[in-house]
Amino acid sequence: MFETFTLIAGPCALEADDLNLEIAGALARLSAEHGLPVVFKGSFDKANRSRIESPRGPGLDAGLQRLQTVRAETGLPVLTDIHEAHQAAPVGEVVDVLQIPAFLCRQTDLLVAAGATGRAVNVKKGQWMAPEEMGAAVEKALEAGAREVAVTERGTIHGYGDLIVDMRSFARLRAATGAPAIFDGTHAVQRPGLASGSSGGDPEHIPALVRAAVAAGCDGLFLETHPDPGRAPSDGTNMLPLDRLPELIHDVLSIRTALTTSKT
Repeated sequence: MFETFTLIAGPCALEADDLNLEIAGALARLSAEHGLPVVFKGSFDKANRSRIESPRGPGLDAGLQRLQTVRAETGLPVLTDIHEAHQAAPVGEVVDVLQIPAFLCRQTDLLVAAGATGRAVNVKKGQWMAPEEMGAAVEKALEAGAREVAVTERGTIHGYGDLIVDMRSFARLRAATGAPAIFDGTHAVQRPGLASGSSGGDPEHIPALVRAAVAAGCDGLFLETHPDPGRAPSDGTNMLPLDRLPELIHDVLSIRTALTTSKT
């Protein structure tokens, strides 16, 4: 799944089939045009929303049905988060990759349950954790039976409302975990707690951070994208507009080509 440079992309929370398929269709076209492996992501439940009244998604059963529709219609592999160990088995029957949220990256029962499905696992690195601390999380999932594990970096919390991305982290993550190091270019611009008690964001900085991370040698990208971020039910303040994704991917692949050329 993560043997080569891979793009994980999609909406934050799963929406209706037509919106999910609009995004997935655009991703499938990018994949075909560039020969780029793409995994569609969408969450059936955003269990860590700041406010109790915030929309959380369609729920487990409806969410898995929507992910099945995306795979059937586009052929893309699919990824979703789990928040509780009992969700792993039913989710593992449907998706290609189970994702562990950053806030839960040290939860042993959750990592073991995800690994026991035999699927690939993507572990989001906690904003408070050093790269070297992620080795144990990867080990838990692998020993439980995960086919492969990737680790996704979004940065380190700085004060109360900013994340700072240390571009050394990708090399340090690989050295510490043996796993591919993916960069989350959209949550990296999140500003926790700055939108009336909810998370805000600075999406204008997404392209610069993504280009820098690719130049620094990340093994893949995680990007939340939406045709109209202002109407997204979750994380709209730090999403990349869908129509800006092709240009960014062109830049990313150009950087990777330049890096490869410089090594020959």
